[in-house]
Amino acid sequence: MQFVSTRGGTEPVGFHEAFAAGLAPDGGLYVPKNLPLLPSDLLVDDALPYPALAWDFLGMFDDDHDSEHLVDIVDRSYGDFSDTMSAPLIQLAENLFVLELFHGPTLSFKDFGLQLVGNLFEEQIERTGETINVLGATSGDTGSAAIHGLAGKKGVNVFILYPEGRISDLQERQMTCTGADNIFPIPIKGSFDDAQAIVKELMGDLETKEKLRLSAVNSINIVRVLAQAIYYVHAYMQLPQDSRDDVNFVVPTGNFGNIFAGWMVHQMGLPVDQFVVATNQNDILYRLFTTGKYEPEEVHPSHAPSMDIQVASNFERFLYYHNEKNADATLSQMAQFMSEGSIEIPNFNASNFTATHSTDEDILANIRKVKEAYNYVVDPHTACGFQDLDPDRTTVVLATAHPAKFPDIIKKAIGEEVTEDSLEALKKKKKKTFQVDGNADAIRMFIEKNSA
Repeated sequence: MQFVSTRGGTEPVGFHEAFAAGLAPDGGLYVPKNLPLLPSDLLVDDALPYPALAWDFLGMFDDDHDSEHLVDIVDRSYGDFSDTMSAPLIQLAENLFVLELFHGPTLSFKDFGLQLVGNLFEEQIERTGETINVLGATSGDTGSAAIHGLAGKKGVNVFILYPEGRISDLQERQMTCTGADNIFPIPIKGSFDDAQAIVKELMGDLETKEKLRLSAVNSINIVRVLAQAIYYVHAYMQLPQDSRDDVNFVVPTGNFGNIFAGWMVHQMGLPVDQFVVATNQNDILYRLFTTGKYEPEEVHPSHAPSMDIQVASNFERFLYYHNEKNADATLSQMAQFMSEGSIEIPNFNASNFTATHSTDEDILANIRKVKEAYNYVVDPHTACGFQDLDPDRTTVVLATAHPAKFPDIIKKAIGEEVTEDSLEALKKKKKKTFQVDGNADAIRMFIEKNSA
């Protein structure tokens, strides 16, 4: 399998190179040159064990690992999830299901991508003999999942930028209480978009990227997106046979990576009627899918902090496919967006998408509603997925995080304390952060001083 840039300015590359580079040299995002069709048995059989499905799926894109090696990497990535299904499908009502994506080590859906990415980075270092520095920005869960996947590993240092004061205390503790010498959590003033802009600037500077041996851990890395696509197939295979027609997947999303992974596997043959883009009050994606205009506004902190994003990085991948793989058109539109701050997409056809948005009041109301109706507790991001559901359609809501990561919001909504043992243990540990000015030059110098 070859991977190409959404902007068309670089030669196709293989799996190893696309993974190691993260961002393409021309500033675009790597996508598979061609999307293969899913094997037909995956659409009729019952659910496979998650590692077996992951091996089958990744093998369609990864020509660079032999089969036995890929089995080992996958087993190490998903072997310590707390549920035997890894991503169990829970039925709440006749047509309503929840896909629990919080059984990984950091209790977030990001574990599905970043456990794999961490093991692939370790394998890359062993294979090439070269140390690397992993750079990422997080709105909450990406950082902790990346850190858990790489803490203590030899030959790699991890630099994670996050918006100071705009993530939950427990999300921050998962990043700052590891005790690992190769982990550098960096709080910056501003929003996630400000942190992500710094990462993109540094990753887009080819001289800096090569000099510092930078690799990306955000969902700009195509392997993270591929890893997340797997659990859509896993969810479908867990549905009762008579519930597999006209399925709606409802996806709480801010950066568009999670839902793009689902859309991509739909293009590979997974039967999906609609993807519902569930946003919070920072609703650039809701506005996009209702007006065809992509225009950021000011970020307002919300009860669902991991979705406090106005520049959805993975939208460029969807735009490339919407343009029928016309990289020149995609490059032109992204250049316009960078210069003018918005774009209107001509003939925008998003027939597989609808969108909702939830205010903070909606989030609290949805947490209460789900608890009262189904005796089930959802975190504030997942709560956005319960906004304006269609009761007549088979619906799978992606539960993106364990509710115990957001205890204050849960208590405010339903008056209950929700705890989890690993999170409780973090409360006793001391945070360690690194104070660096929030600009690309300062971050560059800090990484150079502390590089692996």
